[in-house]
Amino acid sequence: MSDNLFWLTDAQMEGLSAFFPKSRGRARVDDRRVLSGIVFVNRNGLRWRDASAAYGPSKTLYNRWVRWSRMGVFARILVALAEAEQDVSTIMIDATHLKTHRTASSLRGQKGGGSRFIGRTKGGLNSKLHAVTDAKGRPIRLFLTAGQTSDYIGARALLPSLPAAWVLLADRGYDAKWFRIGLIGRGITPCIPSRKARKLAIPHDKTLYRQRHRIENMFGRLKDWRRISTRYDRCADIYLSACAFAAVMLFWL
Repeated sequence: MSDNLFWLTDAQMEGLSAFFPKSRGRARVDDRRVLSGIVFVNRNGLRWRDASAAYGPSKTLYNRWVRWSRMGVFARILVALAEAEQDVSTIMIDATHLKTHRTASSLRGQKGGGSRFIGRTKGGLNSKLHAVTDAKGRPIRLFLTAGQTSDYIGARALLPSLPAAWVLLADRGYDAKWFRIGLIGRGITPCIPSRKARKLAIPHDKTLYRQRHRIENMFGRLKDWRRISTRYDRCADIYLSACAFAAVMLFWL
């Protein structure tokens, strides 16, 4: 086996295995081998058929990936591991654009394609990943929209699931009265700079706000996985699973 291949460690398998679906009927193909292959493909931006033979048949890797993604397995792993260890004294919210490859953006005769959460901006076709992190910049919630979607949409979707935190850090793109009221109603203090157009600026803790670079660093690390920085998957749930699994591997195991 090549030294360049990725293999999950015993500790990583122990952290993941509690969330695996139970095998029914015939015994499932080796979990370590298949999941290691899934990580390798997503991290290196490969086509599934280009996965090393050491991981077994590429069809097995792809089928397991699609099936577990649609079952929400990887999303549940992220939420469960984050809830067990997260530091929510301070939380952060932000969003980033992710370029869409032509294989994902091809609509094949369908009209609209909005359900794929792919949109057009000045940078071309892309999706937008909205994230909430804990105080250390580790992702605890993820949400996907089309690229042209306002940050407010992600904030509105993520607001009900925010953990009980003291403070939320966000850039001025989240400076909206309804969002501030929603945070305060949940007992969370907003630390958000005022928009330049606001007549009366709302003070914020500038020293605390400097910690917001942690969520930006988190996005940078996620984009080191090539099938995340460039979206190849047509289906939004499959792509969001890649984001969730990368978050698990990078920050929670």
